[in-house]
Amino acid sequence: MTDLIILRHGPTAWNAAHRLQGGIDEPLSDEGRARVATWRLPPDALGYRWVASPKRRAWETALLLGLDPAPEPRLVEMGWGDWEGRLLEELRASGALTADRERLGLDFRAPGGESPRDVQRRLMPWLAEVGARGVATGAVAHNGVMRALYALATGWDMVGKPAHRLIDGCAHRFRIAEDGTPVVVAMNVSLVAV
Repeated sequence: MTDLIILRHGPTAWNAAHRLQGGIDEPLSDEGRARVATWRLPPDALGYRWVASPKRRAWETALLLGLDPAPEPRLVEMGWGDWEGRLLEELRASGALTADRERLGLDFRAPGGESPRDVQRRLMPWLAEVGARGVATGAVAHNGVMRALYALATGWDMVGKPAHRLIDGCAHRFRIAEDGTPVVVAMNVSLVAV
């Protein structure tokens, strides 16, 4: 089994406004940069092989943490299609985002976008490579990617609340089997320096 640590990028202005980013390449906000400056990786993770989504918000987070990551395009955020740039509250108020649609869980898909199951399909070959390589790996990614990974590891169908809430500013630890199967080790390990 191979160690994997994954964390979400620091905050952007769109995160603060509750806008769906998906494939939009937003940089970190000034507040996001300041927040990431308070993060410290677990000491063992400093020797890991690091990768990052090539989106600016993830890449910048990795660089602010002092990492020299390889780009991994399979870690980009779930595509929100026609809804990118929109506010969740606006989508709910317009009737575009309904409770029935949200109850689709892994098969939820915005018009022209990806489902969490699609994200899992693109993650699985990468996870198999991590498991087969056998080198402890760290990844800076996005919330949708982390949720899809967590769902793979736990069997959560993304309907209802997960057993663990994935908290920002934390590292999430998994072990990856040679075939790419993920297993939860520890969730929500704080990155904030004490």
